Amino acid sequence: MAPDDSAEVSRLLQSFERRFLATRALRSFPWQSLEEKLRDSGSELLLDILQKTVKHPLCVKHPPSVKYARCFLSELIRKHEAVHEEPLDELYEALAETLTAKEPPQCHRSYLLLDYSLPVSIQPSGDSVTLSESTAIVSHGTTGLVTWNAALYLAEWAIENPEAFTHRTVLELGSGAGLTGLAICKVCRPRAYVFSDCHSHVLEQLRGNVLLNGLLLEPDVTAPAQHPGHNTHNSESPRVTVAQLDWDIVTAPQLAAFQPDVVVAADVLYCPETIHSLVRVLQRLSACQKDQRAPDAYVAFTIRNPETCQLFTTELGKAGISWETAPRHNQKLFPYEEHSETAILKLIL
Repeated sequence: MAPDDSAEVSRLLQSFERRFLATRALRSFPWQSLEEKLRDSGSELLLDILQKTVKHPLCVKHPPSVKYARCFLSELIRKHEAVHEEPLDELYEALAETLTAKEPPQCHRSYLLLDYSLPVSIQPSGDSVTLSESTAIVSHGTTGLVTWNAALYLAEWAIENPEAFTHRTVLELGSGAGLTGLAICKVCRPRAYVFSDCHSHVLEQLRGNVLLNGLLLEPDVTAPAQHPGHNTHNSESPRVTVAQLDWDIVTAPQLAAFQPDVVVAADVLYCPETIHSLVRVLQRLSACQKDQRAPDAYVAFTIRNPETCQLFTTELGKAGISWETAPRHNQKLFPYEEHSETAILKLIL
């Protein structure tokens, strides 16, 4: 195989791998490129795709939904049959396994974290974030049980800007499934990280995802800032807590107890009521002086409704909180909606 062809196949395999592990919509897969390559190759490419998807070690250990795997394999078989007459036993055997498997209430997504010392075209370093998520898009009356695009976007930005978090205490508002925080904990070396949400089901899932990714949980929410053995803690492993935090009732002293250096939030601007509550929390956080300064704050959001975004910036102005748009990052590490417009505001509290 010529070097150019080999590089194209490598990129194709990586694209299938990352999209499948993250259970992205099947329409987002590079099916046309696959068909073109299949015309010029035998079944080896499909066997390689099987190893990068349904037989991937992460997938075997933390499987996606059964329905998703079944639909993916069915589409893969259709592409194979369109080009080759001979059936590929391995594909049908994998499909048969999904036909007899039961669908669990929870499924998994895994996001590969790239080594930034290497070009993006080279295979990922092997580290990853795996999330256990509800099979329903919205469950138990909350949107916090799945990963939304702005969480992925903010995680990418954080990985490209680790200095914003290294050796600092981070408070995340509305952590949801935990993707952003887990990526920051694994790559950016914060001193401490506080995941927070107000829904009991989300908090339960957050704790599970923290443990699933090999991080240890502190026994109570004040531990990151006040633990007496703080300086003896392994600097490579941040202190992690999961806190129940209701924006409508939390007080300034309660927020100050976290002693945050940085505050982050992703995809929390989904209705006017939430925006008003968020701005009130940000006002209280502006009083949380640490080393004579208020914490840095970053809010990421997907621009679904421009009026909602306008409301947020208007309310920030009324609260005396200035803001600037963070520069867009250049790398796209995670597969997510191609046409979604996402932004990050840096707030000056």
